[in-house]
Amino acid sequence: MSHLTHTDPETGEARMVSVTQKNDSKRQARAFGRIVLSADAFALLEKNEMHTAKGNGLVVAQIAGIQAAKNTAQLIPLCHPLLLGVIDVRLVLNMQVAL
Repeated sequence: MSHLTHTDPETGEARMVSVTQKNDSKRQARAFGRIVLSADAFALLEKNEMHTAKGNGLVVAQIAGIQAAKNTAQLIPLCHPLLLGVIDVRLVLNMQVAL
């Protein structure tokens, strides 16, 4: 019977698993998401008129996505830090799914 790798099979308590003997490997991950905006917010972004104290709203969101990828080990419980070679965050305004 299979069990969760980060859970003690007898007690059910969380535990960190050792990766010290694991060979290096090349991995690729992709994530997709959708943010639904009000018509007013969408129009501001589309016209490049949404600026914050930190800059253009879409650029700030892109930087936040890059920072999130770089900090995955701190954001996901029991996640081991991984060396990342490339982080490519792409933001697209899509009126077809806008409200």
